[in-house]
Amino acid sequence: MRANNIVSISTRYPASNTTAPIPTEPIWRFSVFAYHEMIRLGILTSDDPVELLEGWIIEKMPKNPPHRVANKLVRDALEQIVPIGWYVDAQEPITLEDSEPEPDVVIVRGTTRDYTERHPGSEDLALVVEVADSTLERDRSYKKRIYARAGIPIYWIVNLIEQQIEVYTEPDISGDEATYKWRRGYDLSSLLSVIIEGCEVGRLNVGDLLA
Repeated sequence: MRANNIVSISTRYPASNTTAPIPTEPIWRFSVFAYHEMIRLGILTSDDPVELLEGWIIEKMPKNPPHRVANKLVRDALEQIVPIGWYVDAQEPITLEDSEPEPDVVIVRGTTRDYTERHPGSEDLALVVEVADSTLERDRSYKKRIYARAGIPIYWIVNLIEQQIEVYTEPDISGDEATYKWRRGYDLSSLLSVIIEGCEVGRLNVGDLLA
């Protein structure tokens, strides 16, 4: 879809506040390039609570206080142990083949100044973390599939509902749907290893990370 066509549609048909039925006709999936063009042209702004998941522009769920607290606890804990050559970021875009999610926390190679021309990609990431309460099903399905297909080595779900951290490792794209080969749950009494490129850089107490 050309950018000038998008502008025309957006101008002539502003978004409605009413709930629309799920369409039965084929609908358009956006490329990452088209998504970036909508941002560049101001069609999507920082005020729009959306992210691109597998070509769909998906609304992000609002965050309640436990989610906000857990997000900060995880980020602060990881910042204390990441080695030189890596940094921790939070709720910022990462660019994948057909998606541009905004994970709650990530460990990224290099420094933030390395990404003035682009967002980090899958090859730049050691760990992706999602904090989940109302988003638990999305994080276990959409997000897990997206991160596995991108080859992100380790994915954590900070599961506020069940009070555990789910750790997914070894992305696998050999089947019909991308997934991770291994899943392990860590309860409040567990110590959780932080692994970067196959090396343990520290351990965190799960009870200190869950709000």
